Amino acid sequence: MAPPRNRRPGFSKRAQYSIFASYLLGILGAVVGLLLLLVSFIDPQGFSVLRTIGAETTAPVSKTLSEVGGATGNAGDQISAYFYAASKNAAMKRELEQSRIEILEARALKQENERLKRLLKLDQEVPDAIGMARLISSTASSSRRIATLGLGSASGIEIGQPVRAPEGLIGRVLEVGPTTARILLVSDGKNVTPVQRANDSLPAFATGLGDGTVDIQPINIGTNPFQGGDLFITSGSGGLYSPGIPVAVVIRKNESGAIARILANPAKVGHVVVQPIFQAETVRQIGEDIPSEFDIEGGE
Repeated sequence: MAPPRNRRPGFSKRAQYSIFASYLLGILGAVVGLLLLLVSFIDPQGFSVLRTIGAETTAPVSKTLSEVGGATGNAGDQISAYFYAASKNAAMKRELEQSRIEILEARALKQENERLKRLLKLDQEVPDAIGMARLISSTASSSRRIATLGLGSASGIEIGQPVRAPEGLIGRVLEVGPTTARILLVSDGKNVTPVQRANDSLPAFATGLGDGTVDIQPINIGTNPFQGGDLFITSGSGGLYSPGIPVAVVIRKNESGAIARILANPAKVGHVVVQPIFQAETVRQIGEDIPSEFDIEGGE
């Protein structure tokens, strides 16, 4: 015969023991709570001792739980700080890059302003200047050193007129069109410029080498009085260039003279001033064939 479904716990000793233990623990808990309540009213000092003992007993557990919670909180804070620092660094890098660009632009603008101020001062120092214009282009690979000026015969430009920048002499007008002109640069191999040393007026000739330098040769053959750092300016001889225009500075000596670096680099010069010929009548008398002497073949 099958046992009934709703079997009473009395049929299982284990179940009876469990029920009895639960009742017993409940009664003991109630009794202990009642005793503690009575002690707290009857003997507050004794109850405080019991409270202290309980706090000391549970202190290790509370400390452990507190440390675990603190470590977890610190880890979260560190992770948050890491991501915040990463985003902050990225923003600072962008700001730094933008600041660097702005600084470069400001420096370029400052240099341009300083150059224009020097050019304006030069225009004031040369009251008889024919005009001021921009160098449109200059040769870099050709065997000749020629630049194109943005002024022509319509503005009064003529062959032979000197062209200079605030830094120094650029060259002279070689060919003239209605609105443009070709400039024979100082560095051209067929351009010979009468110069003198600035500190003692020692005369010499500067011949272009085609690489941004000139060969300085003294008029008195057999002597080489040049030194590194010597500054050479136009002497006015020949009547083409007015005296006192900076030309080049010596960078090294050679067997018969010196090699000097041209001060006015056409690649870095934007605007130039065209001056009249220093002594036009003298130039006309000593060189009627100046234009034909420096004719340039097409394509050079």
